[in-house]
This record gives sequence, C-alpha cells and structure tokens, in this order.
Amino acid sequence: MTTQPTPPSAKLNLRGAVDLGALAARNTRREEVARRAAADPDAVTQGSPFVVDVTEETFAELVQSSVQVPLVLDLWAEGYDTGAEALQALADEYAGAFLLGRIDAQAEPGLAQSLVQSLQARAIPLVAAIVKGQPIPLFTGSYPTAEEIRPVLEEVLRVAEANGVTGRVEGAATAAEAEPAAPPVPPLHAEALAAVEAGDFDAATAAWTKALAQDPRDAEATEGLARVGVLRRVAGVDLAQARAAAADAPDDVQAQIVVADLDLVGGHVEDAFARLLGIVQRTVGEDRDAARTHLVDLFSVVGATDPRVVKARQALTRALF
Repeated sequence: MTTQPTPPSAKLNLRGAVDLGALAARNTRREEVARRAAADPDAVTQGSPFVVDVTEETFAELVQSSVQVPLVLDLWAEGYDTGAEALQALADEYAGAFLLGRIDAQAEPGLAQSLVQSLQARAIPLVAAIVKGQPIPLFTGSYPTAEEIRPVLEEVLRVAEANGVTGRVEGAATAAEAEPAAPPVPPLHAEALAAVEAGDFDAATAAWTKALAQDPRDAEATEGLARVGVLRRVAGVDLAQARAAAADAPDDVQAQIVVADLDLVGGHVEDAFARLLGIVQRTVGEDRDAARTHLVDLFSVVGATDPRVVKARQALTRALF
C-alpha cells in the first residue's frame, strides 16, 4: 500500500515550484542513469555521494541537516527490500536535491523501532522524508516503481522549497559538472517563469498563451497556464474565511472551488480532488458541470501522469457514468 506525503503546516507556494530548465537537465540525467543501470546494475548503488547508510550515531546529525537539504529515509530489512534500487537510482538522478539515507532494520533495531513508532507505520520497507526535522510519511510495504516514486519526491521537494529548504548534498556540484548540458529553456517558457517569480500573473499568462499558440501540443505550457490560473484565483484570499464559508455551505460550488484551489496551493492535492469529486457525486446540472470542469483544470496543474491524478480521474469517470 502506498501513501502520498503529508506536507508540513507551512503554506506551499506554487510560485517557482516548476523549473523547466532543471527538469530538462533531470531528464537527460535520467537517461544516463538508465544506460548505466543496464550496463552495470550495481553502478547506481555504489559510491554515490547522495546515498548514505544511517546508524543511531549518525541519525541525529542527518535530521539536523534536513534544515538545509531534504532527507529521504529508506528503512529496509533483508527479505523485504524489494525495489530499493529505484530509490537509489532516483537519488543519483536528482543529483543532490535530496539525501537518501538507508537504514538496515536488522542492524539498527532500536532506530528502526523508533522510526516505525513515530510514523505510526505498520510494515517495512518504510520510506519517509524529513524536512526541517519534521517527518513526512511517504509509503510502506512493497516499493512503487521509479515512475510512481518520482511525483512523490517532486512533492517533497515542493514542500521543502516552501519551507526554505533549498540546499543540495555536499559533492553535488562535482557530480553536476559531469552532466551533459541541459537543453535551453524556450524563450517564452523562461519569460513565463520569470513573470511568475515576480508575481506578475498577467505577464505569465500572456507568455504561456503565446507558447500554446505556437505549439498547441506544448504540455509544459498547458500546465504552466493552469498553475498561473490557480495562483491568480487564490491571490488575496483569506484562508480562514474561505474555509468557514465552505463549511457553512457544503453544496455551494464556488465556495468549494475556492477551498480546493487553496488546498492545492497548500500541497493538499488529494484533499482538493476529493472536495470537488464530492460536489460531482451529489449535485446535478450546472453545479456538477462546474465542479467537473474545475477538477479537470486542476488535473492539468498537477500533471496528467501523477498517480493522484490518475486515481482521481478514474473516480471522476465512475461518478459521471
């Protein structure tokens, strides 16, 4: 069974959360890691500066380091460690954006027991993140695939950035120097991202719209435009008042849409989806259509391949038919 990360209480801001240049570089490195793994399956798990073995003696220091670099912990045991290679390959692929700490439950039983209890977990393998000393449960039991793990890691990195944790693992610069140069970011993409960083949502909207006019199949522009739409809608909204209004009027579609947007910006993706799915399930006519349309728009914000989107899209289909 897998669970998605529960972000810390700090509000997650989508501004700057998607760096297309970094994503392009990461895709290049992903291909490199895949080639190395095919040639030598052990190559991605040995000698990496981004993977460390954790003991009781080193645990406290690593947790302290999570104020600078996100820490992902992999608690494993012989006979239960099925698929950890995917995590280690991803640590190499992300090249220092997070540190992967491996804990052998049999060698470190005290540490393993403390971690399981603190996270209220029921099984190992257990994977969790730590950001600024705060634990974020990710998943337990059998490992998901690398493609399923990746969006979870992206969410952890967004939470970390929202909390000011933007450092990199020491030694990452040296590894990055060996990477092939990333393809340049398209000018209109760069213009839109710069506008979002500056808080100029009108300019960002215009740039993304131009990019889509040039290439209607530009998925990054489609997602960027959807993100700007969310940021524009929640700008200046009082969170407490919005939640109170939604609680007082559970079938007020517009009130629920506002809170769904706030949930999404706050990193509570599944809550946002569930709120709108509830409206679709219990209303008809224009209200139902408005909730459905907005939910599909939020799918674009998160990304079509995100497992949470896939799950919510299936639920939407069941609700409609």
